[in-house]
Amino acid sequence: MMIITKSAGETRALGERIAGQLQPGDVLLLEGDLGAGKSELTRGIARGLGVTETVTSPSFTILNVYESGRCPLYHFDWYRLESADELYELGMDEYLGGDGIAVIEWPGQCPDAVPENAMRIRLEAAGENERKIDIGALREQ
Repeated sequence: MMIITKSAGETRALGERIAGQLQPGDVLLLEGDLGAGKSELTRGIARGLGVTETVTSPSFTILNVYESGRCPLYHFDWYRLESADELYELGMDEYLGGDGIAVIEWPGQCPDAVPENAMRIRLEAAGENERKIDIGALREQ
């Protein structure tokens, strides 16, 4: 399904709607270039889950954990990882498919660590504020 948002606020609102369909154990893969809206979509997902903390990009920490929502949100940024081995060495693989929802930015950096049932969302800048968001099936009906 392709959706076009015209502002960061609309991208966050889409994330809130997506959150309503998510269940513990779900893994979302956010693909797109820098500035495509991955973090904005994650902020919306967090809000939709009831997260009260400020959601920031985990660019330098690799993982931010938010536990104030209806279930934990594990927000990954794999941009700086060179292999799945780094993820395993840090023990972060235990967060994938566990008791919370994992959102992974830059999943292409560690394709071997991506669970088979992960859901892909591709974001693309289509203007200064406009984003094209291609959402794969969130849940098999």
